[in-house]
Amino acid sequence: MKLYQLRSRQSLPISQKEAWDFLSSPANLATITPDHMGFNILSGADRPMFPGQIIQYKVSPFPFYSTKWVTEITHVKEGEYFVDEQRFGPYALWHHKHFIKPIEGGVEMEDIIDYKIPFGVLGQMAHPIVVKKQLQQIFSYREQKLIELFGTIENSPKELKFKSF
Repeated sequence: MKLYQLRSRQSLPISQKEAWDFLSSPANLATITPDHMGFNILSGADRPMFPGQIIQYKVSPFPFYSTKWVTEITHVKEGEYFVDEQRFGPYALWHHKHFIKPIEGGVEMEDIIDYKIPFGVLGQMAHPIVVKKQLQQIFSYREQKLIELFGTIENSPKELKFKSF
């Protein structure tokens, strides 16, 4: 059973507070998720983020297929980071760390996602063809949407890396 990791970094020309206010609001997740994913929050996004918060979504990762996705916010350090973990959904494991730190001219956002694909060897075979490709598309969309909303820091490095263990 393989464990995969996705790392993403992006810099934005906004304050740490602006970044936190936007990124820690579950309601904004729909804004930075491609429309074809059919992302819809069903419950749990009616309060500011807190440890133990359960958020239920509906997503359509593939045409003609939708599923519920339930995550729990397990850790929060106001203004700096939060962690969401899947409790039910399309992955065998989903552990997503979101970091925000000030840099010259703005903030750097870093996401580290550790995940496992269900269905054993079949899932591993589908990873490079379907799952990795879809995650690349989602994070590329997110990067572009955040640039549209907030701008960019000139010559700031962007990163999207995958590893498997």
